[in-house]
Amino acid sequence: MTVPTITLHDETSIPQLGFGVYQVPPAETAATVAAALEVGYRHIDTAQMYGNERGVGEAIAAAGLPRDEVYVTSKLNNGFHRPDDARRAFDETLTALGLDRIDLFLIHWPLPTRYDGDYVSTWQTLAEFVADGRATSVGVSNFQPAHLDRIVEETGIVPVVNQIEVHPYFTNEEARAASIRHGVEVEAWSPIAQGRVLEDPVITKIAAEHGKTPSQVTLRWHVERGDIVFPKSMHRERMQENFEIFDFSLSADEVAAIAALDRGEDGRTGPDPDTFDWIP
Repeated sequence: MTVPTITLHDETSIPQLGFGVYQVPPAETAATVAAALEVGYRHIDTAQMYGNERGVGEAIAAAGLPRDEVYVTSKLNNGFHRPDDARRAFDETLTALGLDRIDLFLIHWPLPTRYDGDYVSTWQTLAEFVADGRATSVGVSNFQPAHLDRIVEETGIVPVVNQIEVHPYFTNEEARAASIRHGVEVEAWSPIAQGRVLEDPVITKIAAEHGKTPSQVTLRWHVERGDIVFPKSMHRERMQENFEIFDFSLSADEVAAIAALDRGEDGRTGPDPDTFDWIP
C-alpha cells in the first residue's frame, strides 16, 4: 500500500501517514519501530522529551533502508529553549539518532509564560540547523494562531508544519486555519483522542458501512482533511490496521458528520498551549 506524500512549502515532501513513539518505553522502542518499518511505515515521529530517540535510531540503522526512504522527526525539549541550549540539544538528538541530518525538527511547545515570553529566538535558532544542512526542514508544535503570527512576522521564516492536537472531539479549527493561512501543513497528534472516539456511534456507524474499524475511519477522516497523522501502537496487528487506510474514502457528508462531533475546548485531551509551562 502506497502512502501519499504532502509537499511542504520548502518543496520537500513528507509521508502523510507516519508512526509515533510517544510513551513507547525506551527499552522497547527499537523493537517497536522495527516492527513499524516492517509493516511499511517510513515516517517516524519522536521527541527529546520522549527519551527514546536512541531506540528510533537503532531500529532505522538495523533496518538497512536507504536514508532517503525514512523520514525522521524530533522535537526540542522544553528545558532547552535558550539558543545555546537548543544548539547543544540538537547536537545530542543527532547523536542519539545516529544521523548526520534530520528531516524535521520542531519546537515542541511555545511556552509563552516561560523564557520571558521569548520563543522567537528559539525559532531563529532552529532555522540555523537548516542553513547548516543538518535539518532538512523545521517547524513548530502546539503553536496557537498568535504564536504562529508572531514568529512569522518577527523573523519572516515560516514553519513547514504545526503539530497540534486534532481529533473528532477537538478539531482545533482556529489553529488549523491559522496554520493553513500561513502555508503551514497541519500534523495531528492524538488523532483518535487516545481511543476516546472509537466507540462514538457516528464513527462506528460509518465504519460498519465501509467494513472498516473506527480507528481506520478516524484516521481516514484526517487524511481526507489534509492532516498528517502518526498513530502509535506497540501491537503489530494494530500497526497494520492503522496502515490500511488508503483503499477506501469517505464522502463529504461523512467527513462533515465526523467533524460535527467537535466539543471545542471540552474535547481537548492535552494541555492548553497558552498556559502549559512544564519543563522536565
